[in-house]
Amino acid sequence: MIIQLEEAKRTLIALEPELKELGSALKIDALNEELKELDEKTSQPDFWNDTENSGKTLQRQKAVKSKIEKYEALVTKHEDTLVLCEMGIDENDESVVEEVQSELKTLTALSEQMKIEVLLSGEYDRNNAIVSFHPGAGGTEAQDWALMLYRMYTRWGEKHGYNVKLLDWLDGEEAGLKSATIMIEGENAYGYLKSENGVHRLVRVSPFDSSGRRHTSFASVEVMPEFDDDNSIELRDEDLEITAHRSSGAGGQHVNKTDSAIRIVHLPTGIVVGCQTERSQLQNKETALKMLKSKLLEIKEREKLEKIEDIQGNKTNIEWGAQIRSYVFMPYTLAKDTRTGYEDGNIQAVMDGEIDGFINAYLKQNANS
Repeated sequence: MIIQLEEAKRTLIALEPELKELGSALKIDALNEELKELDEKTSQPDFWNDTENSGKTLQRQKAVKSKIEKYEALVTKHEDTLVLCEMGIDENDESVVEEVQSELKTLTALSEQMKIEVLLSGEYDRNNAIVSFHPGAGGTEAQDWALMLYRMYTRWGEKHGYNVKLLDWLDGEEAGLKSATIMIEGENAYGYLKSENGVHRLVRVSPFDSSGRRHTSFASVEVMPEFDDDNSIELRDEDLEITAHRSSGAGGQHVNKTDSAIRIVHLPTGIVVGCQTERSQLQNKETALKMLKSKLLEIKEREKLEKIEDIQGNKTNIEWGAQIRSYVFMPYTLAKDTRTGYEDGNIQAVMDGEIDGFINAYLKQNANS
């Protein structure tokens, strides 16, 4: 048993330079300086005069403080575990072996997670994420698959403490959904979920096929950052076709059953956005316009185009050959990412939102490329 403590001690000592390196990568010293400045700013008597900017300052203050506290907690946990381990060795106390091993396992997992966070350095990685779901060809089967993906990402968001808000919903004909959009609100939501943008493929025995045949279905997941109000995108009234309609579907209590739902078509690009979950038609319209701006900005950023007139909607076909990931339920169970090669055989856990392995593999691969 004491041999196990000696091994744990060697691992803990080897972790020390890694933690220092992590602190440098996270720019902890610079973050401490920034936090001091933000604290001074929030204590100024005229701080609340500009409510829009004060809200952004508080949000940044919270994010910086959270990052520093997480890193400091990791360092403290490392120090405490090392002390416990050395005490166990000195006193030949086998009763601490289990606790030391458990703490070491937690430390390693937390350290890995923080290393992943370091990779989220893109301009919009810290932003909220707007996630839309669209079934491919195949009717009910594809619409049900889109609903399964909607549930998967909703579960992922909830497990990570994000606020998941339904923005738009269009019921499927018999089951599933024709389209849906959610907002996942919280630090780094877009940074993590940008890897999920693309076509997802399902292979299973369809519950809608009385012959019990195997079906292949496709659905697309579109992920874009929520942008702060950006003046570089100007929406002209003549380019917008705005219609009000009655909310539909399985949004349940989240969806108002009044004629307040709004759908907007951006005529130059053919992009369609909608919102039906706010309390009034005006609020739905404001949210939908914000979504449209985000969509246009995301495409503009992606294609590095100067003029709004040059932006075209997403033309990716939701079909074979375009998929980023396959989910197989039959004849075996496996989820496999075509870009990174990462795979997970526990398909039920994946569908319950356990997709961090796929996200982390993508972020690591992109960091190395």
